[in-house]
Amino acid sequence: MKYTVVPVTPFQQNATVLWCEETRLAAVTDPGGDLPLIIRVLEREELKLERILVTHGHIDHAGAVADLADQFGVPIEGPQIEDKFWIDGMPEQSRMFGFPDVRSFTPDRWLEHGDCVTVGKQSLDVIHCPGHTPGHVCFYHSPSRLAIVGDVLFQGGIGRTDFPKGDYDTLIRSIRERLLPLGDDVVFVPGHGPLSDFGEERRYNPFISQ
Repeated sequence: MKYTVVPVTPFQQNATVLWCEETRLAAVTDPGGDLPLIIRVLEREELKLERILVTHGHIDHAGAVADLADQFGVPIEGPQIEDKFWIDGMPEQSRMFGFPDVRSFTPDRWLEHGDCVTVGKQSLDVIHCPGHTPGHVCFYHSPSRLAIVGDVLFQGGIGRTDFPKGDYDTLIRSIRERLLPLGDDVVFVPGHGPLSDFGEERRYNPFISQ
């Protein structure tokens, strides 16, 4: 599986275009905004968008989901249903953070821990990692040793837990019990900032070093 990271919105959120090299079918994870930048990658790589994947319901990750789904006629998968209140409140989030009017949406499929999502002939595991938000999910492609972790984990940091229904202890448990066991060599795309790997964070991240 190949991928390109596309920073979008004033928050420089890492949207990711993932694609199956054999079929040229693609998924976009967390299209928070700036759709022309994301579509440019699809066109440059001659990809056909197959689905949209959402890690959680914050506006910088999900603000353009409804528009992208309408434009391409593709299904939306994720997050876990506990983030429904965030998605339903998308218009309020847009006013709060100064975004243009943003529409809420209903995923075609709410995801649960242990589910799989497909991109062409490739399959990604769904890992429920609450703490930043209660319905946050991550996506893991084992053959590529690649994880899309949203705002759970960053290089040298972790996601905020001061939002409604956030919880610090739950977030740390999600990281230690559901992400780090995947292996030190797993590279992850965080919701913001540079890529890292779980080994680097296990050793040096002050929040989770063991």
